[in-house]
Amino acid sequence: MKDKFLDYSYKYGALVIIALVIVLFSLSNENFLSYDNLADILRSISIVTFVAIGVTFSQIVDGFDLSVGSTVSLTTVVVASMMVFYQLPLILVLTVPLLIGVLIGLLNALLIVKVRIPDLLATLAVMYIIGGVHKTYTKGFSIYNNMQLPDGSKAPGKFTESFLWIGQGKLFGLPVPVLLMIIAVVLVHIFLTYTRWGRQLYVTGGNQEAARLSGIQVNRVRTMAYVLSGVFAAMGGLLFAARVGSGQIDAGAPVLMESVAAVFVGYSVLGAGKPNVIGTFFGAVLIGVLLNGLTMLNLPYYAFDIIKGLVLVLALAITFIHLTRRRSA
Repeated sequence: MKDKFLDYSYKYGALVIIALVIVLFSLSNENFLSYDNLADILRSISIVTFVAIGVTFSQIVDGFDLSVGSTVSLTTVVVASMMVFYQLPLILVLTVPLLIGVLIGLLNALLIVKVRIPDLLATLAVMYIIGGVHKTYTKGFSIYNNMQLPDGSKAPGKFTESFLWIGQGKLFGLPVPVLLMIIAVVLVHIFLTYTRWGRQLYVTGGNQEAARLSGIQVNRVRTMAYVLSGVFAAMGGLLFAARVGSGQIDAGAPVLMESVAAVFVGYSVLGAGKPNVIGTFFGAVLIGVLLNGLTMLNLPYYAFDIIKGLVLVLALAITFIHLTRRRSA
């Protein structure tokens, strides 16, 4: 009976918790299930989901990317400066941050794959480097429309309507960020499940030596994982800037913890037992629902981290208890 309960909680526990949380908050506040509030939840988790997908890629190859939060912050201020300071065209505003994500991913891969620094230490160092770069670039100030420059003049540009539409607009009655999130989750799921590259990522993460002996170019696969992590974090930064209409220097700080929590919650969704994008999405949904519901209950914002930490501890406990039991069986 105990084993059956543990198996059930491992496979369906995350989904049951999401359902219970939704029921609890809907009973506590009649506006929780309104269209506007649900759309706001999905819009907010779209940013976390993009960043968490990046973390998922690094986890699949048995790594970890702590630099995604700083990448979000950097790309957010880069996007803002390109429009507010330099009035550059939209195509560059969308392309340059993605290239920055690629470069950060390559830097991480260089340190981890070539120099062989442990992933946590390497990405922690890159996190601090990126944080220092974007704060030095902005001199510690956020970037917004008509901001005053050091010489006393005002910034000549502003966030364009076409760019803000990406984070605030609607298409077919749904928020654009939500549609982009759904498309990303579906495409990444197909990539990981049905393509040769996706299978190679999982094989590499499971056993690098076995993957190497089977002919897989392990270093190239691991490099690809960290580049994809950087690119998806950059996409999260783009969405953040488009949603708030400014470049926030600490935009990625809370996103890092939420994305990591989403990935680990996703381990136990439907008993996957491994990083997977569908589980990551449901993990992001759980985090988003919790934060939104707690806000509607007027819980102090400084208590939110306690809740997020407890959710992460619960997800990790369920996951690793089950994995330990399965290995000892």
